[in-house]
Parts: sequence; C-alpha cells; structure tokens
Amino acid sequence: MTNQVQYSGNLLKYLQIIFFTVVILYFGKTLFIPLFFGLLIAMILYPVCKWLEQKHFPKSIAITLCLLIVTLLFAGIVLLFIWQINMFREDAPGLIKKLQATLQEFAAWVAESFGLNTANWTQQSMSSIGSIATAVINNMLDTFFMLFLIPVYTALFLYHRRLFVQFLRWVAGERYRPKLDLMLPKMIDTYFNYIKGMVLVYIIVGVLNSIGLLALGIEHAVLFGMLCAVMTIIPYVGIVVSALLPISVAWLSTGSIWYPVGVVAIFAVVQYLEANVIFPKVVGVQLNVSTWAMLVAVIAGGILWGVSGMVLFIPFVALLKISSEYIEEWKPLNILLSRSGIAGKEEHVAE
Repeated sequence: MTNQVQYSGNLLKYLQIIFFTVVILYFGKTLFIPLFFGLLIAMILYPVCKWLEQKHFPKSIAITLCLLIVTLLFAGIVLLFIWQINMFREDAPGLIKKLQATLQEFAAWVAESFGLNTANWTQQSMSSIGSIATAVINNMLDTFFMLFLIPVYTALFLYHRRLFVQFLRWVAGERYRPKLDLMLPKMIDTYFNYIKGMVLVYIIVGVLNSIGLLALGIEHAVLFGMLCAVMTIIPYVGIVVSALLPISVAWLSTGSIWYPVGVVAIFAVVQYLEANVIFPKVVGVQLNVSTWAMLVAVIAGGILWGVSGMVLFIPFVALLKISSEYIEEWKPLNILLSRSGIAGKEEHVAE
C-alpha cells in the first residue's frame, strides 16, 4: 500500500513538472526560441572557439571569428536563395495564370461530378493564398528580431561559459557533480560532430537533388534542390512540404503528369541514398534517438513553437537522452528515447 501511494505521488509530481514546463515554454517562446538557438549554436562553436583560444587568440577575438564564420556561411546560403528566387520571380506570373486556369478546371470538374456550387471557389482559393503570404510578411519582423538576438545570446554563452558550468555544477550538487563532468563533454562532442556531418550531408543532398532536377529539365533546379535539402532539417515533414513546390511547378510548366512523378522519384532515390549510404558514411556519429521520440518531438515542437520548435526539439530530445545515460533515476526515460534500449555507458574524462 505504501509503495502504491509513493508511486502515485511520484507520478503526480512528474505530471505537474511536465504541465508547468509546457506552459512556461509556450508563453515564453519569444524569450526561449532565440535563447535556445543561441545555446545550440554556442555548443557547436565551442570546440572551434576553444581551439582558437589554445592558439593564443583572446577569448573575445575567438568568439568574433566563430560568429563571423557562421554569418558568412548563412549569408552565402541566403544570397544563393535570393539569386534563385529572383530568377524564379520572372516566371511566377505565368505560373500563377496556369494555376488559376487549373483551379478553374478543377472547380468545373467538381461542380459537374458532385453538383456543388463552385462559382467563387477559385477566387476564395487565390485569396487564401494571398492571406498566407500576408501572414508570412507580418511574421518577418519577428524573425528579424530573433535573428538579431541569436548571435548576441551565442556570444554571451561562449564568453561566460565557465559561469554557466559553475551554475550547473552547483545545481547538480555533490551527488551528480561527477556525472555532470562526464555528461557535458559528451553532449558537446556528440552534437558538434553530428552537426558538422549533417552540414556536409545537406550539401551533398542538395547537389544530388539539383542534378536530378536538371537532368529532368525542371526550371530553377538549384533553388528547388537546395531548398529540399535544407528543409530536411525538419524530419519527415520538411521533405514533404518542400517537395510540393517543385512538383507543382513541374506539373504547371509541362502539363504532363510524368514530370511530377519524375520529381517524386528523384527525391525518393536521393532520400534513400541519404538514409542508407550518405548519412552513415559522412556523419558516422548518430544521436541514437528512436523514431518514435523524434516524431513526438517534431509534433510537440510544432504545436508549442511552430517551425522553430520542430528544429529545436530534436536536439533537446537528443541531449535529454544523453543525460539519461548518466542518471540512474532516468533509466526508464533512456529506454523510451533510445533507438536500442539502454545505451552503454561510455566513460569520458572531463577536461
């Protein structure tokens, strides 16, 4: 009876923690999204920053160089997309006219087949597209604000990293302090190597996508190929959403169903190569998070923080999974998150 009461009390405590965590994350997303992006980028840049400091660079100069590298890479990607979008914009009016004609034909077919009144269906569909575009433009200000805060948080995390580690050691207490010294290096090394490999994977996948679309004769192949590669950062959802644009353009520009089928086939082959050949060879280090946990993280992140949550919650789950390997009380959580049950402990000596 005592064990049952204790189990009920622990369950209620964990449910309360989950509930209040979800509430805080939802209502504090304006603060937490750029903060956690800054934290993850700081974790990625930490090995580079540490290497520069070992080469006798001052800490402030090392952090500035790391942020400059990230800024140049990001600017290069943005310029590539701007160049391709400007080229795509020239063909956009013609594609919109074809889309309107296609919607009218589809509305006529629906009216004839099902006896529905679709007189204003096309106009409503186009106006809803315009409403979506307006919402995207309105959200751009929030995006620019976050893009300004992210490098600021990243620089602060890197500059004051010893203070944050001291804080975590104090919170962990004497019981978990030795495990924390093992946990933090593994988190940073695993995530740094994973992201480094994934950047190369995205480049390879983008090039393969672009080559396949060019071979098929699809216009703006580089834009669509690289866009689909970048969108794979959102597991399962990203590739499906990003593939809709080249599929639609292939159908509208050619009028043949075989070109969209060819686009789907190209993306399917590239995704198969990415999952079974490119990723294992290039990345090597895997987060070893179960597919179930990743899918739940994507959906929960989308509900709480939108697209940013879909991107951020995957590394959150991965870091939580690494933490559960070192904390005995979290072993059930490790079984739930791990791809192959309880992961073996790897003993690392803290630097």
